[in-house]
Amino acid sequence: MTCTEFLSKLDDYFDGQMDADLITEVRVHVKKCSHCEVVMDTTRKTIAIYRENEVYEFPDDLRERLHAAIMKKCTKASA
Repeated sequence: MTCTEFLSKLDDYFDGQMDADLITEVRVHVKKCSHCEVVMDTTRKTIAIYRENEVYEFPDDLRERLHAAIMKKCTKASA
């Protein structure tokens, strides 16, 4: 399995819509590829946070920088 194949199967993996052989392929790939391991771990943590519905407060400076970056992106997209 390549990294591109791994990424294309990631949704199915987390949705539980994958046969056992393909699950094994994904897990073997992740054990060998540190980049995909990070993607898998980050995705797993993101899903867990979303499911827990926890609210995380950002420090003011980070919140302001994120807001400015989002607004800049939105302004470019609507132009």
